Amino acid sequence: MRRSSPFWALTLLLAVLPTTGCLFRTRPVEETYSKAPLRESSQAGLIDSINQQAVKIRSLQATVDIDTSAGGAKKGHVTDYKEIRGYVLAQKPAMLHMIGLLPIVRTTAFDMVSNGEEFKLWIPPRNRFVVGRNEVQTHNADQPMESIRPQDIYEALLIRAVDPEHEIAVLENGYEILHDSKGHRVLQDDYELVVIRKRDKGWALSRKIVFSRTDLQPHRQYIYDEKGNLATDARYANYKEYDGVSFASRIEIFRPQEEYDITLNMLKLEINKVLRDDQFVLQQPPGAEVVHLDKPQSSSAAPPPGTRNGR
Repeated sequence: MRRSSPFWALTLLLAVLPTTGCLFRTRPVEETYSKAPLRESSQAGLIDSINQQAVKIRSLQATVDIDTSAGGAKKGHVTDYKEIRGYVLAQKPAMLHMIGLLPIVRTTAFDMVSNGEEFKLWIPPRNRFVVGRNEVQTHNADQPMESIRPQDIYEALLIRAVDPEHEIAVLENGYEILHDSKGHRVLQDDYELVVIRKRDKGWALSRKIVFSRTDLQPHRQYIYDEKGNLATDARYANYKEYDGVSFASRIEIFRPQEEYDITLNMLKLEINKVLRDDQFVLQQPPGAEVVHLDKPQSSSAAPPPGTRNGR
């Protein structure tokens, strides 16, 4: 009787392998494991560190150098903007004011304000003043600046506390890929705090906060929208002490859906300085083209009969 069972096929293969070098080859491993000393923590410990940091910071005022880029696979190309001097004001619960100045001439490139619900954005080079609610999104490739929302910058700057009434956080032991001085890939263990939030339609993924095992500081934060899409990928590096608070001196904020990337390099940072309400006010400039995102139809409406250019 012919033996054709998987057992006999496996037996034959094992017998042949030692005598045939063409069936396998040995190659070096491209990654190595980091030899840096790693620190230990727990789920409760990481949640506590996030919540304590959130309590410590009530406001911040920063002078920054900004590197930004717009575009990607959807647009087909990327435009980089370097060495923009900027000023950032943030105050809890959700207020942000951010100004960017053009290189060399130091005139305003953009000026934007948010109170947590509504935002205003002034773009002098295009003479456009954009107004709308934070949740109104625009994906106009020809106007990449109009996709920026102050609230997105705020959420990346100030990592929110884990809310025990509306959120559940679970700990995952993972690893991150680093590079040594020669550019070789290095694997290093990390902690990943996965935050699930209770929404109107049930529980959903809200955030993932990645902690480095070398200093137990957040080095990355993924923020998801209500549909589970990645909305913000924020990276934190070069932690320094500012007014007794450890804070990242380099923050990169990538928005994959709108295809823009903003990196903030802290030149000066003041924590918990008293800020006035009028520092979060942005008036409409005279003669600016006003864009109401809540009423997109008004900008494209035809002029009344008997008029020219709407006059």
